[in-house]
Amino acid sequence: MRPSARIPSILAALALAAGGAVVTAPSAQADAKACEQYVAQHSPKATDGAVEACYQGQIGNQTSCVSSLVAVGASKDDANSACEASR
Repeated sequence: MRPSARIPSILAALALAAGGAVVTAPSAQADAKACEQYVAQHSPKATDGAVEACYQGQIGNQTSCVSSLVAVGASKDDANSACEASR
């Protein structure tokens, strides 16, 4: 193979390898832990119910997340913010 033909081949292989790494890298997103930390900082009295509520938020059930946190003592604003952090 000529040297001039090798360079594009090497560059193509590197681009494919780098693209594969980008595709397989986990996306940066918040999770239930971020929600629980928000509750602990802003509504410490609601930490008892935060684990289950934040899990509900993480799986997309924002209504259940908010109502569960409000039921254990978080303000509606804090509950909304915490559940938003879980998504």
